[in-house]
Amino acid sequence: MSLRHLALYFVIAGLSIYAWKDWFKSLCGLILMGAIVEREDMPRTILHIQGFNMWNLLLLVVVLAWFVNRRREGLTWDMPRPMVVLWLIYMGVIVVGVLRALFDSGNLAGYPLKSLISEELINTVKWVLPGLLLFDGCRTRKRLTMALVCLLAVYFLIAMQVARRLPPGSVLHAGGGISDTRVACSDIGYGACDMSTLLAGASWGIVAAAGLVRQKKYRLAVFAAAAVVIYGQALTGGRAGYLAWGAIGLVVCLLKWRKCIILAPIVVILLPILLPGAAERMLAGFGQTDVAGQTVVDDNVLTSGRTEVWPLVIEKIIESPMVGHGRRAMSRLGLSQQLALEQGETYFAHPHNMYLETLLDNGIVGSLPILLFWGAMVFYSANLFRSDNRLYAAIGGAALSLMLAQLFAGVGSQHFYPEASTLGMWAALFLALRVHVEEREAQRRAVTAGGLGQDQRLPPQMALASVPSYGVVAR
Repeated sequence: MSLRHLALYFVIAGLSIYAWKDWFKSLCGLILMGAIVEREDMPRTILHIQGFNMWNLLLLVVVLAWFVNRRREGLTWDMPRPMVVLWLIYMGVIVVGVLRALFDSGNLAGYPLKSLISEELINTVKWVLPGLLLFDGCRTRKRLTMALVCLLAVYFLIAMQVARRLPPGSVLHAGGGISDTRVACSDIGYGACDMSTLLAGASWGIVAAAGLVRQKKYRLAVFAAAAVVIYGQALTGGRAGYLAWGAIGLVVCLLKWRKCIILAPIVVILLPILLPGAAERMLAGFGQTDVAGQTVVDDNVLTSGRTEVWPLVIEKIIESPMVGHGRRAMSRLGLSQQLALEQGETYFAHPHNMYLETLLDNGIVGSLPILLFWGAMVFYSANLFRSDNRLYAAIGGAALSLMLAQLFAGVGSQHFYPEASTLGMWAALFLALRVHVEEREAQRRAVTAGGLGQDQRLPPQMALASVPSYGVVAR
């Protein structure tokens, strides 16, 4: 056993013991571990028992401590009923999809049933649990701030690992290429596409959180952290993430920072100068020369073979448009095997388009509640981001940026199913939902109390931060 693993065991043991005193702080420690939980050198099992590892053990302890202590803290489950219904249907769609795959498991060659249950069902749900606990536990400004800092710190730590493992020349010099990104990102625990996507949302989330910092020198430090995350994303070479980063920037500027839109042309000019290797990667497929000597756009290079996949997936969607085919439909329908034969070593385990994936797996009936849930959360987060309240705006901006990263990059990758790379996104999503609930309740209570000057009648848990219209506490 290495000293690093021994230190990790001590940290897990300490957080597990401390959870019975303050489960929320141990939950924040659990979320921080998201930066290393999928690393190649992390212990995968304890006593060779599948699913029994350090992160899962700490999650179990935190859940038990939360369950035991929530009544003592006076917590009541107050998620809005429409969101509860959508969320339960969302999870129901996932369960039904896995059950359909179980009954058709004969077509899942090389994929054991226990892996289907553990990976596609249990592990899918577990990545959402920290977010649900944050929703239930973040009833004070201190807890909200602590949770937001931990979430954004996860992405900063991931970006630092990328920067440490990949040579700067790959993005700082033209012709350097994006070398060894797949291996490096895989060692950290995520694919290059996933890494680029999560860092794309994180950089804008950190910028949105800068409004919480009053002193200029500390605010500059926050912007420096965002720059590190942008640099880490550039190193990944994930083109879908690159596009998502630009699209997120446009959306957040239109929502709140409209004056910054005039900087967009400058950014477009400067980025290829500062990061020519990343620009070269972004433009791969353009300017190709065909047999006739004409300059053309190579769709196959531009989309990394996705244009060969999508037409076949659409054909299968049309065969069962309403209910789809269940989880891992690509493999069960033989599409993955067909594409592997046609494209050599390339094996597409999923459509590399999360919208096509949910339609293929769940059809229109199953995809509709999923899209409604995401749409509602984007709407709530956007409203919070536009708030004059700094804490609301920071949380709303972080959640919005991370969700938009998935939605924009989802055209070329990603999933609507929760996974390790989206742990922070789901946590931020439910954190934004908590603030939305508290803001709505604070306003309702303020109106009931008679409006301005009656804020002393609001319970302490409502004073997360100021409500701009009523001035509950100083902003």
